[in-house]
Amino acid sequence: MFAAAHYAALVVFVVSCWGWGRGVLARLAPPPRRDGGLEAAVAVALGVGLFICAFQVLAIFGVFKLGATLAVIAAGAVVAALQLPAWLRERRTLKASAVALPWTYFDRIAMVALVLVALPALIAPLAPPAAFDELMYHLPYAREVAQQGSLGIHKWLRYPWFPYNYNLLYAAALQVGDDVLPHFLNALAGGLSVVMIYRLGMLHANRLTACIGAAIWLGLGDYSNALIDMGVALFVLTACVSLWWWRESQPVHSGMRWLGLAAFCLGVAAGSKYQALIFMPLVALFVVWHERRPRAWALALVCFLIPCIYWYARNAVTTGDPFNPIGARVFGFSEWIPADYVQQLADVRDHAEMPNALIWSVFLAPFGVLWKRSAAVRAAGWFCFYSLAVWVVTSRYPRYLTASFPLLAMTAAIGWQVLFGWIAAGVRRVFGMKAATAEGVPELTNRRSAARIGDWVVVLLLAVLAAVSVRQTASKVAMISPTPETREAFLRKHVPGYAVMDYLRRNPTGRVYQIALNEAIYYGPNPIWGDTLGPWRYADFLLLPPGDMANKLAKLGFTAIVMPDHLAPTLATRAGFDTHFAPLFAQDGSRAYRILPTAP
Repeated sequence: MFAAAHYAALVVFVVSCWGWGRGVLARLAPPPRRDGGLEAAVAVALGVGLFICAFQVLAIFGVFKLGATLAVIAAGAVVAALQLPAWLRERRTLKASAVALPWTYFDRIAMVALVLVALPALIAPLAPPAAFDELMYHLPYAREVAQQGSLGIHKWLRYPWFPYNYNLLYAAALQVGDDVLPHFLNALAGGLSVVMIYRLGMLHANRLTACIGAAIWLGLGDYSNALIDMGVALFVLTACVSLWWWRESQPVHSGMRWLGLAAFCLGVAAGSKYQALIFMPLVALFVVWHERRPRAWALALVCFLIPCIYWYARNAVTTGDPFNPIGARVFGFSEWIPADYVQQLADVRDHAEMPNALIWSVFLAPFGVLWKRSAAVRAAGWFCFYSLAVWVVTSRYPRYLTASFPLLAMTAAIGWQVLFGWIAAGVRRVFGMKAATAEGVPELTNRRSAARIGDWVVVLLLAVLAAVSVRQTASKVAMISPTPETREAFLRKHVPGYAVMDYLRRNPTGRVYQIALNEAIYYGPNPIWGDTLGPWRYADFLLLPPGDMANKLAKLGFTAIVMPDHLAPTLATRAGFDTHFAPLFAQDGSRAYRILPTAP
């Protein structure tokens, strides 16, 4: 029942999103190359973007409450019901005119692999929130918006000024359900982009490319948290699809509405994460190559600004930095100091590493026949090369590449076909040479031997993939916590500091300052202060002698501190610490101290 209830809620939301998105798309000219599955996925993605804009407006005016959220969802469901008959008729027409491609042996293998990869992804969203960033600021911000019904600046969070478009969906989920439901909205973004990659592969390449590309992106996605990277990836991909529909419109000017849709999706992405802005130069170059009319650019600019202008304008007016805090060196420092900026960049560099090996084959795609045959494949390839070049120059932090992963996956699928094509050709040459030199060994026998070897290799690979899939699925099932008792056990095991944070939440003592337990603040008192960066940075307190630290904290209204055990030998053993701090609670490797009122 636990899983069924959450999936039912997701279905209702998807239907409502499709209703709003389809309502808009039905008023645009049909795309030049029709595909029912791709259009349906784009409609749902557009509906998600419209929901974000609606929630943003409601929150700006302070009326983002449960009733308003349910009203918008219900209205979308009604719109979907009204459009369903016409959509079904259109689908039947498209199916009647479509040419069914035959399934090859390799297509079936790739589809089996795709299904195996999908199994753990279907279970993953059911786990309680336990990922670092979702507990540090994604869900805490969403909870504040859900409770207050308005957008605010919550300076106790690490990134209070960031654009939070996709997090507004999590706020709505917290209003209507529990904190597992936001995981399904993150998973929805991944699932929609998987469908788009599959349909794009079918349209512009072949079924094998579609299955491999979808499987790669499905395997790279993280469906067990409430981060926003897959949400950004969804809207960047939807923008690319819309841009290609615009590019294929003949003449191009007749598809100007698709250009507006692409700009809107990029605006939603830019209003969710600053990293989405890196695609703007490439998109601008692509558009200006085909369209220079001021009217078209004005339409695109307006559509882009609608979903994201609030965040950037608010930051510019309030702090002078529209990209706060990452624009501090240009626009001036406000919440952060230069040392914070340097520390953040150092942290990104420390986490720099190569992206997943599954996408390395993207560099082989230009050697394949599909690259030469399809302009869409070449466009996707140049998008990938641009994304990789910018990523290498700017961060080399793998998660910052997530927005490009869907198209990287599809292009890498073409590269893998090139690579295995070369390997197969080499094997055939080897066996052909043996057939020519081995007296009395017919060539047909060698071909059959090669085919049998290939079959055994495929069976072995599928067996390994099945074993990995079963193991990961079992691991995800073990994380499901449908009861308070299982949830408590899971969180105590996977969230450092959970027990102490939960104690302080249930037994409020006043203002609490946390030290090195950022990943548990969602489960602690609301709000809770303390961070490595920003106005509540640890360095401003922990470097002081115990008496001065207690005095400073007490003057700011703090009554308790909480820290992991591994810091206790450094902090709690300093001379005078026992005079100003008293043990309050300790469990599971963390401890809390009360700030004594006698602190000078």
